[in-house]
Amino acid sequence: MIHALTWLFALLLSFDAGAQATFRGDAAHSGVQASAAPRQFQRVKWSFPTGDRIVSSPVWHDGVVYVGSDDGHLYAVDAGSGVQRWRHRTGGPVASTPVVADGRVHVLSYDGRLHTLDARTGTLLWKFASLGERRFEAPGLHGMQPRRQTFADPYDIFLSSPVVALGMVFFGSGDGHVYAIDAASGALRWKFRTGDVVHASPAFADGLVYVGSWDGRLYALDARSGQERWHFQGGLDPLMFNQQGFQSSPAVSDGVVYSGSRDSHVYAIDARSGQEKWRFSTGASWVISSPAIADGKVYFATSDSSLIHAVDAESGKPVWQQQGRAYMFSSPAIAGEVLLIGVLNGSLEARDRRSGELLWDFRTEASLANAGWALTADRRINGPMLFPSGWGDALAVQANRQFAVGAMFSSPLVVGGVVYIGSTDGRLYALE
Repeated sequence: MIHALTWLFALLLSFDAGAQATFRGDAAHSGVQASAAPRQFQRVKWSFPTGDRIVSSPVWHDGVVYVGSDDGHLYAVDAGSGVQRWRHRTGGPVASTPVVADGRVHVLSYDGRLHTLDARTGTLLWKFASLGERRFEAPGLHGMQPRRQTFADPYDIFLSSPVVALGMVFFGSGDGHVYAIDAASGALRWKFRTGDVVHASPAFADGLVYVGSWDGRLYALDARSGQERWHFQGGLDPLMFNQQGFQSSPAVSDGVVYSGSRDSHVYAIDARSGQEKWRFSTGASWVISSPAIADGKVYFATSDSSLIHAVDAESGKPVWQQQGRAYMFSSPAIAGEVLLIGVLNGSLEARDRRSGELLWDFRTEASLANAGWALTADRRINGPMLFPSGWGDALAVQANRQFAVGAMFSSPLVVGGVVYIGSTDGRLYALE
């Protein structure tokens, strides 16, 4: 009975806000999937190669899986066979998760444009240009030297993923703005300026758009006018800019906004007033993972402490905690009684939702190959090998070595018992 109710609830959510296929499953970003995931891994049904790493998360609509690749393309792939239906070339890496609504697919690219296509044919309908994309950057970022040198953050890896509601497409941009674009024509409805890069994905609920910025603030904006209703100030780190910024995308449930932050907290904020209800400290570990909400619990993961948490949605008190093997930037998916999450050691983990116990995991060939000994024998991040230096371009070099093991920044999608996820090995996987 519980399985049936979970499935029905998720199915109803999937028809909200224009029956869109979107990041985290619905416009409120609950993370609840419309299908139960397998409790045992059987096989790779298919894998689809692209020309570069995938950090975009797949979405499903009408038998087609849509996903972006850093090779500059948005792909439409037959969900059953893994055969390409079409692809659309943009002018930069597509590190955004697409959204499909009303026969159109919308996606952002590092070319600084929102691309809107016919979902069936891939024909370009229109493009909207922001003021340009860039990564978050700061002097002496993460303690890098020279101290006065400005460094772009290689772990600012995602672009904002758009959401559709009220006939508009909402997204954030590296130019520091949140945009609302007419979904049919591509005309600008409004834009709102924050204090820094916006790469978090906006959530929509009850007429408001919720989105975080690298300025350390989480904003609630009126969806029709773009007027600020409130903002919540998270932690700031003016010395190294390590412990600040909402890179996590918010989730909204029962009048509460839940979001992780690089300031090493998950926050529960009243959706109408912006008042804090509780905060959960992760003890100096980033929360890039976007929370999933189901049955009165909030699920999320951390970066360097490699922990998966379940906390009570009302109080923020711990329910369970499990130690993972490596950093997690992927956002958990709740699929029946299974929690799924991608790991930066090149694996997908399936865990029991009630206890967090590991049920199975899948490793990419790149993870097994372990180029450059990026992983230890027990599949943890090999810190001394990856982080030998704090000078110059070492930060970007370290990140690329880590990505070479097929890291899974992508968030899992489950449809019909099949799990879809992308990897930095450049492949989209269908697992069952």
